[in-house]
Amino acid sequence: MAGRHQIGYPIAMRQSPNPRPEPAATAAAIDPTDPAAVLAGLIRCPSVTPQEGGALALLQALLAGVGFAVDRPVFSEAGAEPVENLFARLGDSGPHLVFAGHTDVVPPGNTVDWTHDPFAAEIVHGEMIGRGAVDMKGGIAAFLAAAARYIRKSGAPRGQLSFLITGDEEGPAVNGTVKLLQWASERGERFDACLVGEPTNPDALGDMIKIGRRGSLSAEVRIIGRQGHVAYPHLADNPLRSAVQIAEALMATPLDGGTEVFQPSNLEITAIETGNASVNVIGARCSIFFNVRFNDLWTVEGLKAEPRPADRRGGHRGTPSSRKAGSRL
Repeated sequence: MAGRHQIGYPIAMRQSPNPRPEPAATAAAIDPTDPAAVLAGLIRCPSVTPQEGGALALLQALLAGVGFAVDRPVFSEAGAEPVENLFARLGDSGPHLVFAGHTDVVPPGNTVDWTHDPFAAEIVHGEMIGRGAVDMKGGIAAFLAAAARYIRKSGAPRGQLSFLITGDEEGPAVNGTVKLLQWASERGERFDACLVGEPTNPDALGDMIKIGRRGSLSAEVRIIGRQGHVAYPHLADNPLRSAVQIAEALMATPLDGGTEVFQPSNLEITAIETGNASVNVIGARCSIFFNVRFNDLWTVEGLKAEPRPADRRGGHRGTPSSRKAGSRL
């Protein structure tokens, strides 16, 4: 079980009839005090992790236009794609409020399944449709517009205002917020308060308060078989037969029943891949990818110490006390 899985995101997109304008040209046509216009501009940037897609460039142009000093650090490490990030600050002293967020989005999948182009920002029945409209380009657009309105009306704030925006939240998340915070700290930045634009509140601002967040573990199970022709299955070893049983075992028994402050931990199979394009061939290998969102009964180490699927079939995953012992708490 790998503690971190990195997978490329293919993007299936409709061919746009018109080329996308340059960020500077787009920014010039956008009123930064209009959150809908800012959001539409951001949605039209196909910023699928780890691609910047023009989103950070558009933000840079808009923020610079209202007086922010903007930096665009790029972080990288072995085994992961380099990722662009953004830090913008206005003001030199006083209390420091920072807005934290991300412009990257999850893949849209096959765009044929969409009723509207996921990167067109069309307004339908009063709602803007597009990948990232909620998570979380909408939050970024609202904060930028609020800042621009304040600056236009009252001038620069009496304290300091910053944007700390990453392009690596939906993917491996190794070249994003953590490194950006370290980078800012090394420059002497100190923050007094932070507002995160994640869409946590389901109905209205303030209707849900979080005291923490669940952990996340992504993993890959590799099954090795033997390739062969479908007409001679006795000469092959089909890894998909085992993959189906393993997938069922992984999801068969709940990890736990939840705690006083967190919902139950959950495991979801996200992909089963063979790399086999032929319907006449039994593939030689298969991979199962899954993600676990876990509560405070678990740690990454504890999940890795869990019995393998073959040992778990039909059994219980253990009591909270045994899980904590297994997770070395």
